[in-house]
Order: sequence, then C-alpha cells, then structure tokens
Amino acid sequence: MQVISAARPEWVFPFTGLTPAQFRRLVRLVAERGGDRIADGRPGRQWALELPDRVLLVAAYWRTNLTMRQIGPLFGVSHSAAHRVIDTLGPLLALAPVRRRPVEQIAIVDGTLIPTRDHRLAARSKNYRYSTNLQIAIDASTRLVIAVGDPQPGNRNDTVVYRTSGIDQKLAGRPVMADGAYRGNPEVIIPYRKPADGSDLPAWKEDLNTQHRTIRARVEHTLARMKNWKILRDYRRAAHTLTDAASGIAHLHNIALAS
Repeated sequence: MQVISAARPEWVFPFTGLTPAQFRRLVRLVAERGGDRIADGRPGRQWALELPDRVLLVAAYWRTNLTMRQIGPLFGVSHSAAHRVIDTLGPLLALAPVRRRPVEQIAIVDGTLIPTRDHRLAARSKNYRYSTNLQIAIDASTRLVIAVGDPQPGNRNDTVVYRTSGIDQKLAGRPVMADGAYRGNPEVIIPYRKPADGSDLPAWKEDLNTQHRTIRARVEHTLARMKNWKILRDYRRAAHTLTDAASGIAHLHNIALAS
C-alpha cells in the first residue's frame, strides 16, 4: 500500500520544499530530460510509480535519508525498485549548467564537509569522520547556486579542492569571493591578512574585510539550508553519486528561492 503520493499536495512541501505548482514545473522539466522514457531496468516493463511519485521519492530520500527498506514501503515499492528510481532519476534532477552569465556577476564560493561512508573517496578530516569536501558557488545578488564541484577527500583544504573539484573552471572569467582559506588562488578575492609583524590593518582595510564577511555569509547560509536535506549530513551511497545528489538539492533550493 502506497502511503506517500504526489497526488496529495500536502506531501509535496515537507519533502521537496516546493509548492505544488513549483513541483509540477519540476516534474515537467524531468520529463523533458527523459524521465518518462526510462523503463524499470527490463525491456517492456514500465515503472510501477508514475513520474511525479518517482520524483517525490527521490526528494523524500534526500530530505529524510531513510534507508531503501524504509523509503520503499512508503511509496508501495520494493527497496530494490526504490534504489533504481534514485539511480535513474537523481541525475535528471541535477542543476543545469549555467551557459551564460553576466561578466560583472560576482560569485561566492565555499566548501563544506559531507560525512561519507564510501572510504574510496572519503578521508578522515577535522570533524573526525570520513568526509568529502564539497564546494558550491552562489550568485552574490540572487543567492542562487550556480555551480557545484566534484567531491574531494575531506582531508584536503579548500584552496586545493577549489582547483581539483573543477569549480574553478565553472567560474572562470568571473569575480569570485571566498574566505582566507582560498589563499593561493590569485583570481579569488579574499580578505586582507594582518601584516607579518603583527601590526593592525589600516581602518579602510578593516572596513573592506567587514563588508567582505557580510557578503560572504550568504554562501554559508545557503550551505546551511541545503543541509536541511539530511542526506548531506550522512551520505551512505557510493561517493560518485554525491555530485548528482548535491546538484539536485541545489536545484530544489533554487526553484524554491527563485519563485
């Protein structure tokens, strides 16, 4: 018996953060990306769930981080079917790459540690857990996520992961703000550091640092909101799928924020 269904609007917002109208637009987008053409792994056999229910299943999984044996019965399918739904639809929910952005658009980038159980990529980090370092960038004006980097081992610092995750290429040619941990990347605007002799910064530099902190806090707020999807607090799936999950969550965040 199916407990949760997209046909009942009261289930949509708690699991997606979207209004029913926003959710319907998301389902149409997934359909355009090929969501309706995917069969259930075997020729001739269609999915047991309609596309809206499959989209809701993926969002509910990301939101609650339930196990497959828990999420499947809520939608009236087996745990293996739930696993296939997430594997096939997760990439279709991902944030679309930004093809053109105004040259003057300022991006803010920051990284966060995602506890990840796949030790093939995760590494022990400062949170004493096996984690990956996930980089995201937002538009400073709209606060929309514009880029997500490929997860890297959690024991690497932000200045290295900024280059190895590929997010630097996605932001190429645009002004980028970040905290002092990104020192060593000349294209990134970071706060002024205190002189080596320990003397105080001039007042004008302190003022600029204050403004820098105020603007930079926006990306930290975005990361905090994204972690309302509990899968980013304890990622149990294969690490190579984390990029799609993080990008999909960023997409849901953007739809809710932009509308």
